[in-house]
Amino acid sequence: MYEWFISRRYLRAKHRHGFISLISLISVIGITVGVIALIVVLSVYSGFTDGLRDQILGINSHIIVQRVEGAIDNYELKRDQVLSVEGVNGATPYLYAQTLVSGTAGGSGIILRGIEPETAKKVVSLSEQMIAGSIDDLTFDKDERLPPIILGAQLADDLRVTVGGKVRLISPSGPLTPMGVIPKIKTCRVAGIFESGMYEYDSSLAYMHIHAVQEFLEVGDVAHGIEVLVDKELLNKADEVAQAIVAKVGPGTIARDWMSMNRNLFAAFKLEKIGMFICVALIILVAALNIISALIMLVMEKGRDIAILKSMGATSASIMKIFFLQGLVISVTGTVLGVLGGLGLCELLSRYQFIELPSNVYPMTTLPIKVLPTDVMIIACCSIIISLSATIYPSWQASRVKPAEVLS
Repeated sequence: MYEWFISRRYLRAKHRHGFISLISLISVIGITVGVIALIVVLSVYSGFTDGLRDQILGINSHIIVQRVEGAIDNYELKRDQVLSVEGVNGATPYLYAQTLVSGTAGGSGIILRGIEPETAKKVVSLSEQMIAGSIDDLTFDKDERLPPIILGAQLADDLRVTVGGKVRLISPSGPLTPMGVIPKIKTCRVAGIFESGMYEYDSSLAYMHIHAVQEFLEVGDVAHGIEVLVDKELLNKADEVAQAIVAKVGPGTIARDWMSMNRNLFAAFKLEKIGMFICVALIILVAALNIISALIMLVMEKGRDIAILKSMGATSASIMKIFFLQGLVISVTGTVLGVLGGLGLCELLSRYQFIELPSNVYPMTTLPIKVLPTDVMIIACCSIIISLSATIYPSWQASRVKPAEVLS
């Protein structure tokens, strides 16, 4: 390929005006910086999305099964039916209530969550999130005067209580008397403290044994629903498992998977990721415009060379190929350097984690990084396509040079 030989000579040659070489160098640097920025930005978005998903699934289950009419009275039977569905790894009943809690430093509104410690271990990640005490400390005894409770770390700090301390639960739905509704108050013993990493959960969530919550609310032996854990391989197909659960349990049952419950949140992340990709890709577009400028000026400088090549028998397609190959070298060089630089920077950010995030604002303490091979391939392909598109017009202009006019 003599086109490749000439193209390499043009790239290595010292141009009459060094400005052309400078623009080519700027084009390579622009493509490199654009690719690095795209890889790092999309890796941060992917890492943040996965980190947030893991934090949410650490507190909530993959699927929630409920009855349309309300509470489930035969929840143990329903739990056994759910466990028989293929792809289900665990199931546990739960009971929710909005109550008030007070300690030595004041009070706060919380979500009280009743669980079965034995079965909840297989469904939620509370055991791994405990920083004091254990989930096994959530025992139930009708004669126990101070039932155990587990608080979020931020909630415990706000109430200024530690393990062994006392808090009071206040239910607004107390008995009706001639004086009005009297709130029901229950004193509990702090048996443990958990930290999920998400401020919203750590500041407003508390756990008790499901039977203790039933007794406190006086609702009988019922559950509000059943939380379900699915296989990791089926995590992104949780909606299909939810449909199978509904078919197994029978009519009057609804099952919501984690994707549908958090659809708006993850849709917003996806939209932001696309928008950021478009914005950062403009850096590559600017570099492509530099390629156009460099090649057009090179065509003007090498007009006599092009005319001589044509008079010696070179076709217009061959002339186009010469300048197209120059643009290809610039785009591939910039893209390869950008991919290597982006992956290297992501590795540094992931390994040393020197960028810290405020824990009361973000659900993680360090900048999350997750490099997806698909994202890297899309970035590399888009970079090369945009850069090569910039070579079409200068190459076409070179092919239109007429030897008779230039050499006369």
